[in-house]
Amino acid sequence: MAFTAESILADMKANKFAPMYVLQGDEPFYIDKIASYIEENALTEAEKSFNQTILYGKDTTLTQVLESARRFPMMAMRQVIIVKEGQDLPDLNRKGSQDIFAQYAANPVPTTVLVIALKNKKLDGRGAAKKAIEKNAVLLDTKKMYDNKIPNWIKSYCKDKNYKIKDRAINLIAEYIGNDLIRIANELEKLMLNYSNDTEISEALIAKHIGISREYNVFELQNALGKKDILKANRIVMYFNENPKSNPFVVVVGTLFSYFSKVLVVHENYSQADQVLSKLLGVNPYFIKDYKSAANNYPREKVLNVIESLQDADLKAKGIRASLSDDENLKELVFKILH
Repeated sequence: MAFTAESILADMKANKFAPMYVLQGDEPFYIDKIASYIEENALTEAEKSFNQTILYGKDTTLTQVLESARRFPMMAMRQVIIVKEGQDLPDLNRKGSQDIFAQYAANPVPTTVLVIALKNKKLDGRGAAKKAIEKNAVLLDTKKMYDNKIPNWIKSYCKDKNYKIKDRAINLIAEYIGNDLIRIANELEKLMLNYSNDTEISEALIAKHIGISREYNVFELQNALGKKDILKANRIVMYFNENPKSNPFVVVVGTLFSYFSKVLVVHENYSQADQVLSKLLGVNPYFIKDYKSAANNYPREKVLNVIESLQDADLKAKGIRASLSDDENLKELVFKILH
């Protein structure tokens, strides 16, 4: 059976805990969230003293973990063993340990909740342990979320916390933080501590609490370029060059490349309905009018030239072509886009 983070959390909220969880992959947000939920909720506070063990991979071995998992709980229905940073278990991939792992996974102790969290690593899919875990335990494979899924994730995260958030605030976070779900969640949590949930999260609140300038950010730069607002675009460029650490050139180029690639998609599908374009671009329908406006301002051939200029600027930044400083490179790039 294929498990998702949502289905696992739903079962646990219904007090259905499996005897064994292996959480693996390259998206640590869900690995941490599930492990934390088990740590906080599988046992009562009174039971935790004798029946909850938190281990770290570098400080133990897989063999020792499995020996502990075979013990019985003390004056409780279950014991909980959580192995954090399980990718650091020194014997994780040794054949002897893998054999013991497969034997345990084939018949996990029902009075133990064993959690092994492997960040940025996965079990060998060809091994007996993986097959036994798939059959008898809960195995979660996590993957980094695609950038175009981030805005909906942010909206859903806020909704789960009973907060509303404006579309432009969502895109401001998504553009600046990217697909780092842990950082996005942490930043939103800090902001929410300051406001009751009848407050709608706006660009102004993002600027105040997350440190993203409402006026001078890459999202506003792409809007200024899309509208061919020369004055505003150059003001933002000046700000970026004065604050290079807050606005790394490579991030700016990557964001603009994504933006103009979407403008090109609009040219190829201009007659489609906004809902269709929204799915093609992976953006909220609210922003389709902005992309159509940019397509009107930049003919298809010009968009192709802009994309070529972005690629050229990226190569210059990497020293592959005639090298320019980041500030000169950005000035030249924006000039080429606008003229």
